[in-house]
Amino acid sequence: MTETTKRLIDCHVHLAALPDDNNGCYISPRMLKSPLFRFLLWKHDISPHHPQQANRKYLDDLLDELRASRLVHKAVLLGMDGVYDEAGRLDRSRTEFLVANDCVFRTVRAHPDYFLAGPSINPHRRDAVEEVHRCAGAGAVLVKVLPNSQGFDPADRRYRPFYHALMACDLPLLSHVGYEFSLNRLNQSLGDPDRLRTALDEGVTVIAAHACSYGLIVYERFFPTLRTLCATYPNFYADISSLTQPHRLKMLLLLRRRPDLHNRLLFGTDYPLSVFHLPTWGRVDLRTLANLIRTKNRFDRQALVCRTLGLSFRSLDEIASRLTSPGHPA
Repeated sequence: MTETTKRLIDCHVHLAALPDDNNGCYISPRMLKSPLFRFLLWKHDISPHHPQQANRKYLDDLLDELRASRLVHKAVLLGMDGVYDEAGRLDRSRTEFLVANDCVFRTVRAHPDYFLAGPSINPHRRDAVEEVHRCAGAGAVLVKVLPNSQGFDPADRRYRPFYHALMACDLPLLSHVGYEFSLNRLNQSLGDPDRLRTALDEGVTVIAAHACSYGLIVYERFFPTLRTLCATYPNFYADISSLTQPHRLKMLLLLRRRPDLHNRLLFGTDYPLSVFHLPTWGRVDLRTLANLIRTKNRFDRQALVCRTLGLSFRSLDEIASRLTSPGHPA
């Protein structure tokens, strides 16, 4: 396999870590009982009663699939910050899932040939600016946020120092967009991509997750916003994570007919979620469909389904200066 073939970076891979005595992570009792979390435990054959073994098994499965990929050679592991109160202190009572940044960095340091660090920083935390600089110094390549569940408004101008810090450190901001299904939904309106204009106006490179898909099957209310943001801001991008899922199919089909937007799209999967070949049914010949069905590797299937439908995309290293600067691992 040539390096030219295996060149993509997946910018949207979740590090799932059950809390143990050392990793600083947290998961609420409600989240442990949720159908999605139970499904993921079943799919990876892991038990929440043995967190260290479960975390090792999840990581081994991820590494095995990434190594076996024909197209993807690295993945950005994403952390998940919590909810913070008005004083900027962690509010554990409203936090359902927390994957600590230090846990992300330890994992990346242990497997530098395969992983890159995507820590999560809620800008409402009182040390948000300091955490940006700390994470940048530790080798982060982007910062991930999920406003709906982390309870902050990206448009709030109080977070301008946070955005200035991202700019100073050349760190893109990867933000969830649209409806949030998996975690607590403190305010679904915070998933509106129009709220990312404050960061964009400050010059931050912003990556909207899921290509701005609203996530409610046939209702893609943010497609006009996606077009407007692409036309207005050269520093705006969107990843294609989760677009093969049935509830985001409409956005995938809309985008395949808009090649003028494809240079703003970045490769991502939303691992460990499943990747479906359903979008190609009735749109490709039977031989091609059979090949996609036989492709079990989620990284490869995501790329092949989208490319087969005529959707092109870029790799994170094409737009992230920290990945192309001297001394940074490629």
